[in-house]
Amino acid sequence: MGKTVLMGLGIGVLGGFLGGVVGIGGGIIMIPLMTAFAALPQKEAHGTSLVAVAFIGAVGAVTYYFHGVVDWVAALLLAASAILFARAGAIYAHSMQERRLKRWFGVFIMAVSILLVARGLMPARGDSMSLWGRTIVLLCAGMGTGFISGMMGVGGGSVMIPAMVILAGMEQHVAQGTSLLAMVPVGITGAFTHYRLGNVRKYLAFGLAGGAILGGFVGGTVANRLPEFYLKLIFAVIGIWMGIKYLRK
Repeated sequence: MGKTVLMGLGIGVLGGFLGGVVGIGGGIIMIPLMTAFAALPQKEAHGTSLVAVAFIGAVGAVTYYFHGVVDWVAALLLAASAILFARAGAIYAHSMQERRLKRWFGVFIMAVSILLVARGLMPARGDSMSLWGRTIVLLCAGMGTGFISGMMGVGGGSVMIPAMVILAGMEQHVAQGTSLLAMVPVGITGAFTHYRLGNVRKYLAFGLAGGAILGGFVGGTVANRLPEFYLKLIFAVIGIWMGIKYLRK
């Protein structure tokens, strides 16, 4: 038990640090580490990752809240629809063959890596969207986020943030803080569903959550002292390389 917790702590610190440096959740980093070093099957890595994602979202959301850049109404709309689809995504991942799930995860890593670099070039809407239009955008973004989160074991910020910035006209920092807040109930729902399906390693998850919180804090601090674009470019290259490895498997 102690060895498992320590392994989770190490993976969580590294995943949280790299995720904090480039401004995304740690799931996309922790899952490959769990399959490589903890020898977890792909499904269990996804389920265990979501436990840490919920903690990362909570800590990140509190930090953004104290800076006044969290839209509570938008987060509620995102979470309301995402919760319903997170369960469906987790069940779908559980029903997939291990090899097929690995392939889809490889494609997902590559897509997120490309979006990460392109995110700084995202144009915000110049005009203001109507209340109903914005509500529909957020609910639809929540649906896609929830399913992807439950299926891939990640927070879903790569889906939520572009939708909020490009379609809903939200400022980038507000979109990031809102995404983290919405990530909490989504992560809990996905993690609980995976747990019921037997896809969560409890002791590894405990260490993972603690390590991810610590690593994310340090990574976020380091990110403010280094050139953002080059950090994201390096991460994108690594992400594409990992995605290709998953596809070759």
